[in-house]
Order: sequence, then structure tokens, then C-alpha cells
Amino acid sequence: MKTALITGTSSGIGLELIKKFDKEGIRTISLSRSNIVSDHEFSSTLTHFNFDITIDDDTKKLVDFLSSNSLQVDFLINNAGKLVNKPFLDQTQVDFKSTYDVNFFGIIRLIQSLFPFFKKDSHIVNISSIGGIGGSSKFPGLASYSSSKGALNILTEVLATEFKDGPYFNTLCLGAVQTPMLELAFPGYNAEVKPKDMAQFIYDFSTSNPLLFNGKVIPVSISNP
Repeated sequence: MKTALITGTSSGIGLELIKKFDKEGIRTISLSRSNIVSDHEFSSTLTHFNFDITIDDDTKKLVDFLSSNSLQVDFLINNAGKLVNKPFLDQTQVDFKSTYDVNFFGIIRLIQSLFPFFKKDSHIVNISSIGGIGGSSKFPGLASYSSSKGALNILTEVLATEFKDGPYFNTLCLGAVQTPMLELAFPGYNAEVKPKDMAQFIYDFSTSNPLLFNGKVIPVSISNP
């Protein structure tokens, strides 16, 4: 049985992702700061960790679990994210640091810690944003968020170059999806794409043969605010 680790699973796209992976018979490890798994029906192979990507001890507990159960990681989907919506001059160093800790440094820590559990054909999929792509439309108030996603995009390209023999690294840069984070960024905006639809796309991309995609930063959008 293949194993998928998915971060940021308490709501939105992440919640729909664990539903989809579990339904497809993939051993699913759900990672989020809050546990709402008990509110939904899952198979016995789904495991949830109350997990903060910025806390070293949480990552160590995850590593211990994988090691003690002799598990390898076929799919890692770095979906957890943090968004601060404030004018640039009002954003503090704490705002920037806390955003980067989740959107960038936490992902680095997780990938480094999980590397012994990856296989040559494991697929690491980072969930980014259209706003993190150079030359794309940018929006006021999202300086820390968009710049952290830009850093993640570059990291993906570098890792694919450094580990040419595997595992595979790709980033999906999402446009507007109707999630709590979208409401925080653009209050009142209604997106055409729902979390379940995007989760299906991410699942299909993550589980398909990644041989033709490595180190790619791929826009996935039909609309933006």
C-alpha cells in the first residue's frame, strides 16, 4: 500500500485531499494543527497527527512514527499555508517571519526530515500561489504571503536540479479556490473552483507518473480576483 502525507488538512483543499486519497485506498497521514478527522468518516488506514509544521518536536514525532512502522513516503503534499493580509507598512517582522515559517522554512524542515523515507519515484508536490510567480498579477496587502510562495517556487526548481535521480519535486501555483484563506485575502470574492474540484486535480497530478514533470512551477487557475 502506498503512503501519502498531506499537511494543512483541517479545512478547504487539505480536508478534501485526505478524503480523496483515503477513498482511493492510499494510506493517508493527515497533518494539521486541529483535528476534525473525527467529524468525518475515514478508513482504518488514515492516521491523523496534531501537527504544527513550525515545531521541531512535531516533526520528530512524525519521523518516529514512520520509522517504527517501517513506512516509506510515496507522496508528500505540502498544502499547509499562512496568509497575512495587511498593508506592507503595517506588516511587522513577526508577520513576515511567521508567514515564512509556515510557507517556506517549515516545508524545508519537513522535506529534510522525511528524506530517508522517500523513494526514487516519490513525488513531493508543493502547493503555492499564482501570486508567487514572477510577472503575475500582485495584490496589495499580500507582501509576506506572495514573497514566501515565490521562495517556495524557486526551492522546488533547485531541489529538482540537486536530486536529478529522485525523488521528484513540483509546485502547483493555485489561482482562486473558494477556501477560508481566499476569504481572508479577498473578502466577499466568490471563486468558480471549489476545494473538492482542486483536490481532485492535485490528486491526479500527484499520483500520475511524474517522469515528465520535475522541477516545474505550474499555474493552475481559471480565475483570479
